[in-house]
Amino acid sequence: MTATTALPQGDLRLLDHPVARRLLASTELARVAYVAPDDTPRVLPMLFHFTGDEVVFCTFAGARKINDLRARPHVAVTIDTTTTPPQVLLLRGPVTVTDVDGLAPEYLAAHHRYGGQEQVDAVLADTGDQPVRMARIGLRPAWVGVLDFTTRFPGGGSADDFAARGRS
Repeated sequence: MTATTALPQGDLRLLDHPVARRLLASTELARVAYVAPDDTPRVLPMLFHFTGDEVVFCTFAGARKINDLRARPHVAVTIDTTTTPPQVLLLRGPVTVTDVDGLAPEYLAAHHRYGGQEQVDAVLADTGDQPVRMARIGLRPAWVGVLDFTTRFPGGGSADDFAARGRS
């Protein structure tokens, strides 16, 4: 049992839970949810880079989500596996959106983690000498949740509690 096993959902120290550390270093996509100006939800799969303090997403200038996130900066993020039992990292909090001239370092770092130097070289070749503007979207989590469906379950109960859900 690790020191993070008994922490309640929402505790920022869950970023040190083994499942969280594994997912933050993984090549799973993050799914970023936010609310658009028409009050409808949006979810986008995105590459990400974890700096140790922030989960950073990058997008090219002109993307609609940039202004949407500036207007309503609160997001929910999930990074999860497709294995059984699933492993899930849940994050919530406000993001900061910063304009970047050129390719954001975290964008290249994410590409390196997902596809190695070959993928970084392809990104660099794609942009060539053309001027590029990006937006760096940084999330400093205000709430962290971990589910592994072995020791940590939705609702905080035990495996027996989880198995009994929905039964009279």
